[in-house]
Amino acid sequence: MYRPDGFAPAKEGKAMYLHLGKGTVIPQKEIIGIFDLDITSQSHLTRRYLRMAEQAGTVVNAAEDIPKSFVVCSDGQKCRVILSQMACATLLKRASEY
Repeated sequence: MYRPDGFAPAKEGKAMYLHLGKGTVIPQKEIIGIFDLDITSQSHLTRRYLRMAEQAGTVVNAAEDIPKSFVVCSDGQKCRVILSQMACATLLKRASEY
């Protein structure tokens, strides 16, 4: 079954998780967006958003090396930005496998 957000629905009673690197795993239902860092950081709005998130202390670095992507997620109460060394396409492929 296809969902508009591109993620496959979780099987009955099972939560689906996405590994972002460096032991960081998040439930797929918390993902707001997965973004390519090289492409999106060209915009001054994205750079400002990331700078504000860092100042607010909501950025989590899950990259062992230079980050290639970032994931915006929310658990319903707080929003986080997670930096990942994995390519955006890799994360999207992993998310859509289930």
